[in-house]
Amino acid sequence: MTNSYPHAQGQQMSNGSSFTEFLLLAFADTRQLQLLHFSLFLGIYLAALLGNILIITTVACDHRLHTPMYFFLLNLSLLDLGSISTTVPKSITNSLWDTRAISYSGCAAQVFFLAFFVLAEYSLLTVMAYDRYVAICKPLHYGTIMGSRACVKMAAAAWASGFLSAVLHTGNTFGVTFCQGNSLGQFFCEVPQILKLSCSDSYLREAGFIVVTVCLGFGCFIFIVMSYVQIFTAVLRIPSEQGQHKALSMCLPHLAVVSLFVSTIIFAYLKPPSLSSPSLDLVVAVLYSVVPPAVNPLIYSMRNRELRDALK
Repeated sequence: MTNSYPHAQGQQMSNGSSFTEFLLLAFADTRQLQLLHFSLFLGIYLAALLGNILIITTVACDHRLHTPMYFFLLNLSLLDLGSISTTVPKSITNSLWDTRAISYSGCAAQVFFLAFFVLAEYSLLTVMAYDRYVAICKPLHYGTIMGSRACVKMAAAAWASGFLSAVLHTGNTFGVTFCQGNSLGQFFCEVPQILKLSCSDSYLREAGFIVVTVCLGFGCFIFIVMSYVQIFTAVLRIPSEQGQHKALSMCLPHLAVVSLFVSTIIFAYLKPPSLSSPSLDLVVAVLYSVVPPAVNPLIYSMRNRELRDALK
């Protein structure tokens, strides 16, 4: 490892306000495994960039895709690009240069942008569920309800909710006093890992805000579930098999993305402490922070003939 370790370890006994850097969790100790991690994550990152940029370009340039569903998909790809670019480049850079250090300001930036993109994406997925509900359950009123102005307002609300939550999370997280060292048990600056470094009586404010965020997230989850209950009820009433297939093809990609996104985050943050271990926490973090942005373009392009034709 690099020479920064003795200096960083010396910081562990100092007051949190004097920190200049944190130490991220390394994927491997040997040089060969570090280079393997670099190559694997670089490949995933480039695939995510390619897939999401293709979707953004295709939706923006093809007038046939200027509909509410594809407008929200474009926003989803932008958020996916942002979230994976927040964590992966720093991780692969550290593996390439054989270091674990991230500056204090860099860590704060990671917390802010990751919270911003992830929470905005969850809000957007909720809006997309509503879009599918209106399209299938109220098709005659779809043009009126999901007009261009309404779509822009809903997308803006999703981005704004992510921004506001990120500001509050970052301010609360880095407003505490750190007295437990500066080594993080994750490959990026994750809020729960940072709070483990705080003094026992200083993290209650952020912990309370996390509880509020979880409650709001649960509300969005219930809204998505109820939307799909009504959607599937309406689909079963469609007389033709072709009509049912067309309706389901509109919903299944979104449902798959929501399932992947929600299940990995729930397991990451709400799993029992008895299941927690450094290696499992690392795998779960990769599943919710790296895999969805890379897989989402594939999910949508595989199940969407219009998008495949436009890409071609």
